[in-house]
Amino acid sequence: MKNNSERLSDILSWLDSISYIKTEKIPEVDLYMDQVTSFMEEHLKKTKRSPEDKALTKTMINNYAKNRLLPAPVRKKYSKEHILLLLFIYYYKNLLSIGDIEQLFRPVTEQHFNAEEGLNLSDIYEEVFSHEALQMEHLKEDIRAKFEDSRLTFADTDSEDKEYLQLFAFISELSFDVYLKKHMIEMLIDELREETTPDSKTKKSKK
Repeated sequence: MKNNSERLSDILSWLDSISYIKTEKIPEVDLYMDQVTSFMEEHLKKTKRSPEDKALTKTMINNYAKNRLLPAPVRKKYSKEHILLLLFIYYYKNLLSIGDIEQLFRPVTEQHFNAEEGLNLSDIYEEVFSHEALQMEHLKEDIRAKFEDSRLTFADTDSEDKEYLQLFAFISELSFDVYLKKHMIEMLIDELREETTPDSKTKKSKK
């Protein structure tokens, strides 16, 4: 059985092995559904929990289009901009509801999907992920700090499961961080929703 230091090393090694998909790796030609799912499987395999999991399925993609997260394909083909949106959805889907993702994406899809002037989705995608390396270093520093904090827990315990209790403390610290950040994201999206609903606009105009 691994000790906790080995578990930390595995996490940091995994973080070093992953990176966002560069725009130049996304085909310029439009793709059929099967080609889209194959592309996602190939490029997102390191982020899946188990090899049997699917990054994105046909049902998922159809559901995203049905719920207005994704513009409809043209003659059953998906463009590079569709792929970029699907990548954003992939990163958000385990964190937020479809309704929250739709609310967050709406201005982006309405103003920048197939934009002929100004920023297009490739510009937005590259700008968002251009800070990946710096954010990854901050993340690794935070993980190391949380791990060191967990090693201070149960320090005076002679229990046989001391190693496990410290692992439990480490996982709890990571979980609490995610819990709070998820709530912060939801607060921001709720504010966006309130600001963009017709009722809220009417109330503001009457003031």
